[in-house]
Amino acid sequence: MSYTMHLSNSNKSRRHLALIAVLGGIAVAGFLLLSTHESPAQPQVASSRNVSKIVTYLLKREHLSKRDMDDEISRRGLKTYIRQLDPFKLYFLQADIDDFHRHQDQLDDFVKAGDISLARQMYDRFLERLDQRIADVDRLLAMEHDFSADENMATDPDDLEYASDEAALYDRWRKRIKYELLVRRSSLVEEEEEKRKKKEEAAEATDGEGESSENAEEDENANDENAEVERAPKTSEDIEKEIREKIARRYRSAQKIKHQTDDEELLEIFLTSLTSSYDPHTTYMSRSNLENFHINMKLNLEGIGAALSMDDGYTVVTKIIPGGAADKANELKPEDRIVSVGQGEEGDMVDVIDRKLGDVVDLIRGRAGTVVRLGVMPASSEEVKIYSITRARIELKDSEARGEVVEAGGQAVEQDKAPDGSAIKIGVIDLPSFYMDMSRARKGLTNFKSTTRDVRRILEGFKAEGVEVVVLDLSRNGGGSLTEAINLTGLFVDSGPVVQVKDSAGHVQHYDDLDRGMAWDGPLVVLVSKFSASASEILAGAIQDYRRGIIVGDETTHGKGTVQSLLDLGSKLVNVPDPPKLGALKITMQQFYRPNGDSTQLRGVFSDVKLPSLTSQMDIGESDLDFAMDFDRVDPADFNKVDDVTIEILNELEARSVMRRRKSEEFQRLSRNIRRYRDQKDRKSVTLNEQEFLDQRRELNAEKEEEKEIMDHADFRERPVVTRNFYFNEVLDIATDYARMIAHQPLAKLN
Repeated sequence: MSYTMHLSNSNKSRRHLALIAVLGGIAVAGFLLLSTHESPAQPQVASSRNVSKIVTYLLKREHLSKRDMDDEISRRGLKTYIRQLDPFKLYFLQADIDDFHRHQDQLDDFVKAGDISLARQMYDRFLERLDQRIADVDRLLAMEHDFSADENMATDPDDLEYASDEAALYDRWRKRIKYELLVRRSSLVEEEEEKRKKKEEAAEATDGEGESSENAEEDENANDENAEVERAPKTSEDIEKEIREKIARRYRSAQKIKHQTDDEELLEIFLTSLTSSYDPHTTYMSRSNLENFHINMKLNLEGIGAALSMDDGYTVVTKIIPGGAADKANELKPEDRIVSVGQGEEGDMVDVIDRKLGDVVDLIRGRAGTVVRLGVMPASSEEVKIYSITRARIELKDSEARGEVVEAGGQAVEQDKAPDGSAIKIGVIDLPSFYMDMSRARKGLTNFKSTTRDVRRILEGFKAEGVEVVVLDLSRNGGGSLTEAINLTGLFVDSGPVVQVKDSAGHVQHYDDLDRGMAWDGPLVVLVSKFSASASEILAGAIQDYRRGIIVGDETTHGKGTVQSLLDLGSKLVNVPDPPKLGALKITMQQFYRPNGDSTQLRGVFSDVKLPSLTSQMDIGESDLDFAMDFDRVDPADFNKVDDVTIEILNELEARSVMRRRKSEEFQRLSRNIRRYRDQKDRKSVTLNEQEFLDQRRELNAEKEEEKEIMDHADFRERPVVTRNFYFNEVLDIATDYARMIAHQPLAKLN
């Protein structure tokens, strides 16, 4: 079935019922959450033949392009599938590629007939080459390398041809292993330098300081309890051996996991290679991925409440969700390694080292009230401990809207201060996604999880605290529910069209905010980045078109202007109450447009006040994706602009921001890092001369820290609502300027 929007507690639902529900944005930073299966104990096995036939039928009938799966799509799909298997051209030989290309015009015919045997044949060839290359890795790690030689390793696979023979491929791997050895060596050098600095800082901090005998005794006891065992310093030979063993283990673990790929996973990879050849957002979702999608949309799950990742064959805990079962048990910690899993109090412990992350999650998942036992190797020990955790229902608070009131403007120029000289109050809303519990909404329940409901509550709190300007942070918001994007925009505009939607027949319909009035009618700043996509761009575009607030951040947003629907494949196969679970096709069926008629596709929404950032330089926009839909326009909708933003205000805001940034050492450093990042992007190779490598590594350390900070900002995990760094302080200064400029003029007044 097609998932449609349903809001039973709002007048908006009557107009929105037919509108496609899902706006699949970009993935910024994600993590795997442990939840319960709703499927039977013996899940139905998806038939690849049935799935492939249904997918090809739906693509021709429902995709925005109305395009048949033809030879061009076949060639695109083959290229994409090969790239999925071997993205860096490290496994296949040119002879393999030539063999595959014999079928480049036949993939469409095979899939239409429900035959995906070619996908399995290609994957088996990949596994064969993988095993050969891992054998090469063992030999290369056992040999000595000349780190003084002046040679380079190509880093851009687009500039590489596939190796012509085994000897050429072996040499490519020789350089890769040499590079990995250099990376590990330099990391150790940096770690030792960091330890030395911390030791010196600690010595300086305690030098000459007195302390009471009581405190000294407490500190001595603490030191006794937490003291690390003194070990003899490692020799260079020990270190080198340890480095090579870690590299070998990582490759062997990856080899084992690749061999565990099952038919359902392979089907998903192969079909998505074809579907994404229509456009990058049309994908086939397997049963398990479909379940995870629903979890992310409704922001609750049943499980232990932990985020996991894979590292060198180990399942590693990356986060404990506050308030979850693991958090309450207070035993499992971040960086712990899960090595075995048992069901209930007496179930056998199953070894999960070198198992696929999805398989480990399946073992840990379960309904609230049931017990799972975890064999855990703490981060600081090799000893395995058994933890029993009772699964529970968990709310994903880190992914929902959160608000915080901060003060700014106290250091601003005199005319920007409040009459009493104090700073102003700014309400900041961090919104990672546009979420909605679709299943509860479709049932007509009134208490389903809703972005709009959560933000309205935050805004009411802001008004009670005397907030003067609101900053809505969409800088890591990759999209979500279109219903919520429309309704949330309605909290800031009086009424009128929010988005226009064009279908494959060229019909255009606009969808409006129908509720008169605003939850917040004061000054509004919308913070965006190149990560802001889809539903975020609908809101930002509407706010800009209505001149209701200012857009601040990267030069432009992501540029995703298409609408996807989830089509359940089981219900398309048979019309029964409990259809087989065959996954879903997330398919592009519509394109959306701003009230002014512009699409956000490819171009995104341009910021009114642009701030420099590394994300603007990254190839993460829609225009960087293969086979993206084109930009176009439709006729403007009829809507009333307000006078909260004028060209004079924008020019003054930009001028003030530029002046502050010129005086800021942090922004000057950022500018240098941006130039360095551009230079690095233009490089097509990396040196394998150890001294040159270390010199370049030191030079790039500042850039690495800046990029890490940006990626951390895009991550959902443990991020505060407000981080008062130099960048966000500038956003607050812009918000302060804006609030002061319009403080004495009526807000949200119709022209």
